[in-house]
Amino acid sequence: MSAQPLGSSLLKSDTARFAHASERQFARLLDFYQIEWDYEPTSFDIGWDREGHVVQRFTPDFYLPEFDLYIEITTLNQKLVTKKNRKVRRLRERYPEIRCKVFYQRDYLSLVTKYGLEDASG
Repeated sequence: MSAQPLGSSLLKSDTARFAHASERQFARLLDFYQIEWDYEPTSFDIGWDREGHVVQRFTPDFYLPEFDLYIEITTLNQKLVTKKNRKVRRLRERYPEIRCKVFYQRDYLSLVTKYGLEDASG
């Protein structure tokens, strides 16, 4: 069942390819509130080897141009959350002008419940 009127065009969240269902649900929420977003538009170099070659990059899930804010959605196990937190910390150290907010599983589940979105398997 769609919240769109018959004959309306598809939302950006209906046509984008996401790595995880939680990202699609977050995009649907942004679309609902007509918040402009880009999915994984920028990769930031955050690690280099001794010769100066990039060995690690971080690509936040969303960019919200209106707010000049990157969003990273994390609904993974704690070991991977810790790894992702480390990447965000490196991003902030190397690029202090970049704003990035991490949405943890509790944040995501709160949004799903509050706005009646499908669960992560949807």
